[in-house]
Order: sequence, then C-alpha cells, then structure tokens
Amino acid sequence: MIGSLSDLSVQLYADGADIDTVFELAKNPLIRGFTTNPTLMRSAGVTDYEAFARGLLAEVTQHPVSFEVFADDFADMEAQARLIQSWADNVYVKIPVTNTRGESACPLISRLSADGVKVNVTALMTDSQVVDVAAALDRETPAVVSVFAGRIADTGRDPVPLMRRYVEILAARPNAELLWASPRELLNIFHADAAGCHIITVTPDLLRKLDGVGKNLEVFSLETVEMFHRDAQVAGYQLSPRRICAAQ
Repeated sequence: MIGSLSDLSVQLYADGADIDTVFELAKNPLIRGFTTNPTLMRSAGVTDYEAFARGLLAEVTQHPVSFEVFADDFADMEAQARLIQSWADNVYVKIPVTNTRGESACPLISRLSADGVKVNVTALMTDSQVVDVAAALDRETPAVVSVFAGRIADTGRDPVPLMRRYVEILAARPNAELLWASPRELLNIFHADAAGCHIITVTPDLLRKLDGVGKNLEVFSLETVEMFHRDAQVAGYQLSPRRICAAQ
C-alpha cells in the first residue's frame, strides 16, 4: 500500500538544468540533491558549461550536485573530471560507464575514486557493469552508481529485482549509493524505495505529481469526469438530437 513521502527512505534528487527551478527546489525539504547532464543542459539553453555550473553552485551549497564530463577520450575526461570536482565540495563528477567506443571507464573511475574525487558513474544497465564499477570504487570515497532503471524497463525487463541485486553488490562499498535513474512514473519512487535504492532522480513532470501521493481514488475519479465535461464545454462540442434519433 502506498504511504506518504515522509515514510520513504530513498532520497529524491531533482534532475534538470533550469537554473530558476533548481534554486526553487533547493528550498524544498523533500529534495536532497541535484543531477544534470549535457543533454538536459542543452535543452535548457545552457551555452557556457562552467558559468552555468559555478552560478548554480554559488547558490546551492548544501546539496550534492552532479555535473557530467563530456569528453570521449579518457585522458580528456580525467582532466575535465578533476576540474569539475575543484568547483565545490558538494560536487560529484558524472563519469559514463564507457566511452562512445564501448571501452570501460573503470580504470579512470578507479584513479579518480582513489584520489578522493566523488564520482557519479552513469548510464549503467547490466550486471557486469555494476560489478566492475563496484570493484573500481575506493571504499572510503563517497560515490553514486546510477543505473538507468527506467530505460531497462523500456526494454520489457522488470528493473526492481535487478536493483535489489545491485544494492547487494554495492554493500561491499559502504560509501557508494545506488541511484535509480530515468524514472518513468511516480510509482517508480516507491519501487526504488522497496528495492533499497539510496537515491532516485525525479524529473519536473514527476515532481508536479507529488501532491497526488495517497490521494483518494474516488475523488480522483470524480475530478477526471469533471475534467472531461469541462473540456467538452469549453470546446463547444455539440451533437444534433435529430442525428441521434436518426442513428437509432
């Protein structure tokens, strides 16, 4: 049975790149951190990566914030990662699990983690990737492992048992947190919590639905009927009684 959001153990991280939205959500006690990526930043019209990040970090100082490298060569990726981590103590550096050639980023992840860089390893979808990343992480350095559960579900696979298994795999790294990425519906928050995930990213669309958690379904049903009726009236739809009689 669905309870209240206050009963959840999973942390909600807001996922996006609209700076005003981020600042507003930083005041929301339900939001415990922030993530973004180059795709979200491009969609939000960000043109200067570093200026955007530094502007965000000047205001958001108490929440973990993840910024992603965008190089494809591992040497360049490492240089970007070390620059990004220098911007603030609350920064996590997002490292894709592979480059575009499918080459594992685990050697880089291992070097960064061993040097105390907090990484958020992203775009994981397989058992072997989780196992390899867990082995690469330093036991003492905080880290996030982002498994794209929503995209796994898009292939017809149930991500919940997989995420439960990944929680167990990461138990050997007590400072690593499992993040349920790419949620598709609000119910995924409760799926992530039941699976033992530490974090789930929440999109603006899902955030707008949070007020509906635990809502009375009879009330919700009536509101839906009222919506259909109201929209038909606003649209001015009419059916001729003569045509109805003729059809009968």
